[in-house]
Amino acid sequence: MQFGLMSVSDITRNPVTGETPSERERIQNTLTIAKHAEEVGLDVFAIGEHHNPPFWSSSPTTFLAALAAQTERLIVSTSTTLITTNDPVKIAEDYAMLQHVSGGRMDLMMGRGNTGPVYPWFGKDIRQGLPLAIENYALLHELWTNDVVDWEGKFRTSLQGFTSTPRPLDGIAPFVWHGSIRTPEIAEQAAYYGDGFFANNIFWPKEHYQRLIELYRQRFAHYGHGTAEQAIVGLGGQAFIRPNSQDAVNEFRPYFDNAPVYGHGPSMEDFTEMTPLTVGSPQQVIDRYAAMRDHYGDYQRQLFLMDHAGLPLKTVLEQIDLLGGEVVPVLRKELAQNRPETVPDAPTHAARVKAVYGDGPAREARPGANRGDNLTAGSPYQDGGAIPAAPVPEHVEGSSFGTAATKGAN
Repeated sequence: MQFGLMSVSDITRNPVTGETPSERERIQNTLTIAKHAEEVGLDVFAIGEHHNPPFWSSSPTTFLAALAAQTERLIVSTSTTLITTNDPVKIAEDYAMLQHVSGGRMDLMMGRGNTGPVYPWFGKDIRQGLPLAIENYALLHELWTNDVVDWEGKFRTSLQGFTSTPRPLDGIAPFVWHGSIRTPEIAEQAAYYGDGFFANNIFWPKEHYQRLIELYRQRFAHYGHGTAEQAIVGLGGQAFIRPNSQDAVNEFRPYFDNAPVYGHGPSMEDFTEMTPLTVGSPQQVIDRYAAMRDHYGDYQRQLFLMDHAGLPLKTVLEQIDLLGGEVVPVLRKELAQNRPETVPDAPTHAARVKAVYGDGPAREARPGANRGDNLTAGSPYQDGGAIPAAPVPEHVEGSSFGTAATKGAN
């Protein structure tokens, strides 16, 4: 399993000191937090995408490229890439570039986002959110799969003989998680492509996420990607940890009560009862998250939200020390016990390259002499784009993705 942190990039007033960090401070502090995650042995750092205050992460790939350059083994990821309001052509280019500069230490999570006004800001209609998510990802998948793409859809101008550059590192597209809080169609989309499904697992009781994950697992098997237990599942989570549980409760309460993520609603006690938020000792966090397998089955990635609500940098770093030093090592052992051999490991670029090429050489995309005009020719690359990868699944009866997902590729 992979363990790590996810951040929503909020810039929140500290309710204890009354101070609000500047954007510069918060960005630099988040880099410090992410690098410390690697130092304590965590595997992943994921950042959201927002385009409005009080959030700062409008350009995740820029931040993640800087983070990758300052770390050695940390997987850098998004906890949301807005598939609805971003142009899929630009997503294909930006994240393939991040894949190259990080040496494959990256993946991304597609989502529709939770900020309604972002749609008109980028010229989109929120009433078309789900169709946008379906069509845009279908195009993105084609752009990463095929060297030359012809495309005609509803929501963007058509493409003729288009090649997205750079091509994915080693000919293997970045691994994609599809994130959802409440939408079964997104679970279906993840299953159709054989991608990962990430359940936010923060705001709702476990029964809500159990239904989404079970749907994803069933449909993953239906589309022929493997058994239900071989589906790739990730979970979010939240914790505030102190050696003494009452100290944790007392210290975190003012931050909880004022947090934009969940403040001014249920009490902290009610919220921790209804959701995976755990405020207490390391053992309490271990017990809570070791039980996630009982609710959702064996899974591949667990991310924790720990740097929000105005918590000062010093406190966040102390939280990461406790998470990486006392909680995660025990969770690794407990969640590995009795784990069936048929359950796959968390996806990595190296493992996915080996699955395609074995011990042979991976693809090195070398352009031929061309003017970017691929209308009457095949791949503009010297190897002709030959990759021994599995094809996109054919249309399966009952799926709304079969037509869009295979539309228009050369």
